Amino acid sequence: MITRTNAIEKMLSRNDTGETGGHQAGILIPKKPEILSFFPELNNEEKNPRFLITFHDHMGEQWSFSFIYYNNKFFGGTRNEYRLTGMTRYMNAYNLKSGDTLTLSRDVNGFYSVKYQKDGVKKIGSGPLKLSNSWKVVKI
Repeated sequence: MITRTNAIEKMLSRNDTGETGGHQAGILIPKKPEILSFFPELNNEEKNPRFLITFHDHMGEQWSFSFIYYNNKFFGGTRNEYRLTGMTRYMNAYNLKSGDTLTLSRDVNGFYSVKYQKDGVKKIGSGPLKLSNSWKVVKI
């Protein structure tokens, strides 16, 4: 049995921040149990189940992000992935870019927090920024 993770972080990619000009439905969440255990459990028997999570930032502002399991592959579609959506306003408010790090945490009372660190990676040239395994569990 996986213990519930209390904090995770991700180095943001160009897709995450919208720098590629494409449109995607939120940040992809890997299916790793240690990452998924941070989020509330979803009912996999329901099509595209979701849970709205309220996060607080360092300024005390509230941000609502949706944790969604796009599982329509099991209902006649093609998608089978987890996403965290509704983050565009937050990213724009703090001018987050690829290479910045996003940290999500939850305290013992179930209070969720979001914070960021700028310039996690220095960009060299204008080529694509390649990130691998950019989600990780954070010990707090």
